[in-house]
Amino acid sequence: MIVTSATKNSDDYDRASELKDFDESKAGVKGLVDAGVSIVPRMFIQEPDNLRTCNNAQLITPVIDLHGMDGDPVPRMEVVEMVREASETWGFFSVVNHGIPESVLEEMMDGTRRFNEQDNEVKKKYYSRDLSRKVIYNSNFNLYESKAANWRDTFYCVMSPHPLNPQELPATCRDILMEYKEQIMRLGYKLLELMSEALGLNTNYLKDMDCGEGLLILCHYYPACPQPELTMGSPRHSDNDFLTILLQDQIGGLQVLYQNQWVDVPPVPGALVINVGDVLQLVTNRRFKSVEHRVVANRRGPRISVASFFSPPRLTSSKSYGPIKELLSKQNPPKLRKPRRGSVLS
Repeated sequence: MIVTSATKNSDDYDRASELKDFDESKAGVKGLVDAGVSIVPRMFIQEPDNLRTCNNAQLITPVIDLHGMDGDPVPRMEVVEMVREASETWGFFSVVNHGIPESVLEEMMDGTRRFNEQDNEVKKKYYSRDLSRKVIYNSNFNLYESKAANWRDTFYCVMSPHPLNPQELPATCRDILMEYKEQIMRLGYKLLELMSEALGLNTNYLKDMDCGEGLLILCHYYPACPQPELTMGSPRHSDNDFLTILLQDQIGGLQVLYQNQWVDVPPVPGALVINVGDVLQLVTNRRFKSVEHRVVANRRGPRISVASFFSPPRLTSSKSYGPIKELLSKQNPPKLRKPRRGSVLS
């Protein structure tokens, strides 16, 4: 694979050819690292404004302990209040004692690593830019549209609402993906119940709106970067879904924009990171906040994360959403228009 490393000011730089060579290699960013690249190719170089550093290390995103909330109404009320406050202020929080065994979390991370580190001739069979497919591997879903590529490869699968044939999944992570799907959907429904109660609604309100019907799982692989100050793992974005549950390793790099400051979301052993999506912000009439976040590149790696998106069914539904009527009043009229159909894949 040949990818240019022309300088930013080079007059003979051919971006289209660089993107094409990279894409046709089907080896992703890992292929560059395996080839021994020591300079970040120009196609990955971000504008300086996109590389603003974290500027408030004192702020800490909330961590909520779910232990005991199903057996006693008092702890549940306390958890609901913490979920409400975190969703209204940060739009991000972590949960511990969430019910998913640590062994399952570890195997999901290992499965992601196995897929990305297997022989490229096997892996490239899944390489595609056809988003109508239910199982895809590639690097940068918006490679040809974005101004700069991200230092990241991704394996993607649509797990719900229509059951996926396990044989469509790679053997390296097939069993754990099917197990993880069941575990993460149970947790997703539990979180939707808590959020419904935090809004003063019936426990099943958000579930009955099909907020947990569609599930997409994205397994991200961020190789070590020789010049992390020049590029990003994931750019600044918000998630166009109801709810995202993120499993991340201990390398770190996730940052959330809070009060116009980038704040680190440090890994907590055994924890999962939860964030409100754009559609949930819409239906709650901006009561819950969907905030922008990003992942910085790192000399350490690979960083591995698994993002589970609870979203409108991508392949089948044209349903649109608006603010929940029970949350509206003369004093609290609708604040957002219905969202355009978008993507959680940026």
